[in-house]
Amino acid sequence: MKFTLDFLDAFLTIAWLTLPLLGSFTCVVAGLGLVVGRIENWTPFNALYWSFITASTVGFGDIRPSQKPSKILAVVIAFVGLMFTGIVIAIAVESATYAFDRNVDIHKLTRPVGP
Repeated sequence: MKFTLDFLDAFLTIAWLTLPLLGSFTCVVAGLGLVVGRIENWTPFNALYWSFITASTVGFGDIRPSQKPSKILAVVIAFVGLMFTGIVIAIAVESATYAFDRNVDIHKLTRPVGP
């Protein structure tokens, strides 16, 4: 339980510190999604839905752009989504490493050498 609490503490602390960057990426995805929605004549809801599905690299394919400028912006949205995901993964790895270092004695994990 201590490991989990240390992980969550580290994760939330680092996430809080990177919140301006993550928030900026979220705003870029939403803004570009609304631009694409205007180009493609989508509702704002569909535009935001599409942009976040694209940013998460899920890409269901139920809504897709047909105009060339929209397709270019889709690539930008996907790239921003990859950066967002990479940062969240880096936060999780760093948090797990921190919790591991605080709660696991590495010497107990290694086997003694010899007979």
